Amino acid sequence: MSDYIISVDIGTQGTKAAVFDRHIRMLQTAFVPSRLISPQTGVVWQDPEEMLEECCGAISRLMSLSGILPQEVACLGLDGQMAGIMGIAANGEASTPYDSWLDMRCGPQMEKMNALAGQRIIQLSGGPATYVHGPKILWLKENHPEQYHNTAKFVLPHTYMVGRLCGLSAQEAYFDYTHLHFSCLSDNAGKRWSAELLETFGISRDKMARIASPFEVVGKLQKAMAERCGLMEGIPVVAGCGDTAASTFGTGMFEPGRLLDCAGTASVLCSVVDRYVPDTRHKTMVMMRSPVDGLFLPLAYINGGGMCLRWFRNELTGIPHADYDALDREAKAIAPGSEGLLFIPHFSGRVLPGNPNLKGSFMGLDFKHTRAHLFRAIREGIAYEYAYYLDVLRSLYPEEPFDNMLIVGGGAESGLFNQIKSDVLSVRASTLKTGETALIGSAVIAGIGIGLLDDYRQPIQAALSPGNEYHPDPGAHRAYQPYCAAYLDALEGCSAHYHRHPLSGGRTA
Repeated sequence: MSDYIISVDIGTQGTKAAVFDRHIRMLQTAFVPSRLISPQTGVVWQDPEEMLEECCGAISRLMSLSGILPQEVACLGLDGQMAGIMGIAANGEASTPYDSWLDMRCGPQMEKMNALAGQRIIQLSGGPATYVHGPKILWLKENHPEQYHNTAKFVLPHTYMVGRLCGLSAQEAYFDYTHLHFSCLSDNAGKRWSAELLETFGISRDKMARIASPFEVVGKLQKAMAERCGLMEGIPVVAGCGDTAASTFGTGMFEPGRLLDCAGTASVLCSVVDRYVPDTRHKTMVMMRSPVDGLFLPLAYINGGGMCLRWFRNELTGIPHADYDALDREAKAIAPGSEGLLFIPHFSGRVLPGNPNLKGSFMGLDFKHTRAHLFRAIREGIAYEYAYYLDVLRSLYPEEPFDNMLIVGGGAESGLFNQIKSDVLSVRASTLKTGETALIGSAVIAGIGIGLLDDYRQPIQAALSPGNEYHPDPGAHRAYQPYCAAYLDALEGCSAHYHRHPLSGGRTA
């Protein structure tokens, strides 16, 4: 009997696959690292063929490690990084590289789109033009017209993988609805493409793939790909969704008013609500659709927020292979506010609200500051940005308390980081002992899609094991308030500086 589900997460750092039984018990995982190609600052892309090889390799390795027989696998579900885009030719093969969400080259197109129809983009698509699909498509059209011409459809990392695994043509390609907020070209509330926005920016409707539900079975595994993966030909493959959408689904984010911090390569703060309220005033929160139809997941994020910590560890500690626990122990001895030191975590420009010229900074350095101060200031800077996001969220949904936050991702392993966020935001925070919530979410979506599961709440709750809890310290919260205000002032001042002096850190053309 085919009782096992394989889910695959197409991540920035690599591809991870997992196998679950029908009770959503994770039995085995496998990981294959990816290669980010970054020849210069602001340019980040991936080779689609390498990404496909990593996907097949992760599944093949998973099958070898798990001992599961190919005929025992019931279905396959994928999720992937969300804000990047790529093109496919008529036969479903790549017509462009994968333009990563970390790539900043579309800055001029982002500004152009916001100038032409910024408010309409937010009203219709649910978020402003930032380093996301619409500006990236426009950048391709203006800078590589031949590639644009040869592109039959624009797709996402995980939908490209599904297309190749199932042998889908461009006419069969799809775009799941959890990505519509990043398109700048959609009517998000209506789950359709916006003729108005496509016409405004001169992008052909024919190049936009059909919009699908994450739960839809979109194809079956083809023989050649089955052999590469170590699976049986004909296994049904479900449409799947974005990695953040899968993670929120996999953590049981179904009740309006809850907060979720996805502390990974990007630092993402989101919530769950049951009303579509586009942020036309602050241009900060974007309205991502939940896989659960009728729910929305307003979010904002720092591009590469988690990468700031890795950068500091690798480049500035002076300790080869320094571990975060040791750095946290040092930083824990420093008082809230890091003795006047502020850190701006926008190494890749500020995404929400959009400011492509902004860069990362330490501000207020003097001779008393140590490595511990700098490391704590990085963690605090991310929390200060979250405080701004939370203020905007509460202005959009004043009826919701937003006082309880679940933290997932690699950053959740730091008790210090979790406590700093709890103190700065003045919210109760908790973690899970269970990891890989995106893989859990994708497995449940796939199981429901093929009818192996008939409910999502019970299996997800059964799969999750509570971790640690963190309660805000009122004294620390009071101490942090002037730093939150100073952080926003610093952002404004730095923005003006980089606008006047782009050579001191502005974007790459």
